[in-house]
Amino acid sequence: MTHKLYAPFSLADLKLPNRVVMAPMTRNRAAAGNVPTAMNAEYYRQRATAGLIITEATQVSADGIGYPATPGIHSDEQVKGWRQVNDAVHGAGGHIFVQLWYCGRISHPSLLEGKTPVAPSAIRPEGEAVTMQGMQAFVEPRALETDEIPGIVEQYRQAAKQAKAAGFDGIEVHAANGYLIDQFLRDGSNKRSDQYGGSVENRMRLLNEVLDAVCEEWPANRVGVRLTPENSFNSMSDSDPVKHFSYFISQLNQRKLCYMHILEGDMMTQKRTLDYRALRDRYKGVYMANQGYNKERAEQSIDQKDADLIAIGVPYLANPDLVERLKTGAELNSPDQATFYGGDEKGYTDYPLLS
Repeated sequence: MTHKLYAPFSLADLKLPNRVVMAPMTRNRAAAGNVPTAMNAEYYRQRATAGLIITEATQVSADGIGYPATPGIHSDEQVKGWRQVNDAVHGAGGHIFVQLWYCGRISHPSLLEGKTPVAPSAIRPEGEAVTMQGMQAFVEPRALETDEIPGIVEQYRQAAKQAKAAGFDGIEVHAANGYLIDQFLRDGSNKRSDQYGGSVENRMRLLNEVLDAVCEEWPANRVGVRLTPENSFNSMSDSDPVKHFSYFISQLNQRKLCYMHILEGDMMTQKRTLDYRALRDRYKGVYMANQGYNKERAEQSIDQKDADLIAIGVPYLANPDLVERLKTGAELNSPDQATFYGGDEKGYTDYPLLS
């Protein structure tokens, strides 16, 4: 009998072939102008047997860039590049959402034509930015003026509109991993005293406004959101993630989104200290779990109804046919960490299939 992880699943009006999701993973292989290419199309096509693909994080505007050679969805050329990707995925029977991204303080002036990165508050993150000139120390960001924020919301709306033109099946709002929306959500990075800071209601205002905007372009059941309650990546912290994210999740319930995608734990330590089953039970829609899932843990999570969908990251880099390998218990290819970021087909589209 086929395990439920590998059986079809109805995600709103989409009929997924299985519950295994390819998690979003930055690969730094976009062409000049941050344009997706035929090589990117082949990479995603190879992985189209996933129940759903979520693309690598994709900038909503030139001001949202935070890393070299990462794709955007704010120019006509980028839309054409993504159309090539989507045609390839759909031709192979797959489904694909684009993850919409604005890096905020996790950027560098050299990536922004000399402009200072923006953030909710002028707090410099610890660590270094990835730039075309190599690693460089993060700079102190500029706190956004209140009247600038509607412009950023509009960039998300325009990106959502472009995503439809590019042929995506839906979008995921990246409100995680220490990027701009997450910087507003968590009180370690948000020290504002206007309507976008202080209370949990105020800190969630930007996310709510972004969701309102993108849902003008897409029905809510084609819009997902990603959150990372305890992830310290990109110098993030929060004084009470259980209390604060319980509130955020309760508010998301009212939207009837496609799904909520949660990174369970801390990317930096690989530890989980929160009760994610409690957060999952608080959410009334489709719950997608991510971080550290293997075959056994994924199947168990579905059996116990800890999650509805399982997003898997690194194993998908080296195993285009991951669903078949998990289903049959076949050995997995080992990923080559030296080829994770940047480069050509090596470590990108040349991993062997079972067949």
